[in-house]
Amino acid sequence: MARPLPNSTVWTVRSIAIPSGGVSRPPLWLNLLLLIIAAATFAYARHQRQTIDEKLAVVFRPSPNSPEELMAIREELAQTDLNRAELAKELDGRLKYLDAINSEQFYIAIDTAKKRMQFRIGRNVARECAVEIGDMKTITSREGKKWTFIPLKGGFNVAGKETDYAWAVPDWLFAMQGQSPPATRPAIANGLGKYVVVLQNNYVIHSPPPPESPLRGPKPGSYMVPEADLAAIWPRITTETRVYIF
Repeated sequence: MARPLPNSTVWTVRSIAIPSGGVSRPPLWLNLLLLIIAAATFAYARHQRQTIDEKLAVVFRPSPNSPEELMAIREELAQTDLNRAELAKELDGRLKYLDAINSEQFYIAIDTAKKRMQFRIGRNVARECAVEIGDMKTITSREGKKWTFIPLKGGFNVAGKETDYAWAVPDWLFAMQGQSPPATRPAIANGLGKYVVVLQNNYVIHSPPPPESPLRGPKPGSYMVPEADLAAIWPRITTETRVYIF
């Protein structure tokens, strides 16, 4: 008769009973709850997508039909990184403008798509007028110096304002007219216009230049409004005044 080996371990295997119904399923109410959560998540994502599309729609334009438009777009595509930054400023300006509507502050809003400027107090429009937008352009002088002007967008404070001033004609204006600047640059009284609201990076909102000024129309990248409208809101404009351009 065989005996077990010394120090050996004897294993006993027991059977485990498995219910005849198999693994239990989650209750019906839990399945319904998961479906409701999934549907709500999808609906919210779709709403967010539509909101983003609406904001981006103001930046993108229809397909061009003329060679001039194609050429302009080619030049713009050469500055892709800059345009991405401008897109961010566009959206930033709109979002800050929406915040201002719910406040009681005085502020200036320029809608570049509608070409309208409004001086507002919260939701109320105190003054509204047409606005001319200075062209986006790069100017190169005969000496090879370059200036690039991009229409300013975003939300920011007024940096200052000028009236009854002497304007030294800048080098970029001579270059834009194909001229070299003289040794002594002329100074024009109110050369940009009688009223000038100074914004960041030397961009401005200004009234029309006088006949003796070499500048015709808005300064590149800036905004020109009728003199009477700027005069009407002039006393209210301070460095605390917010400007929203989109």
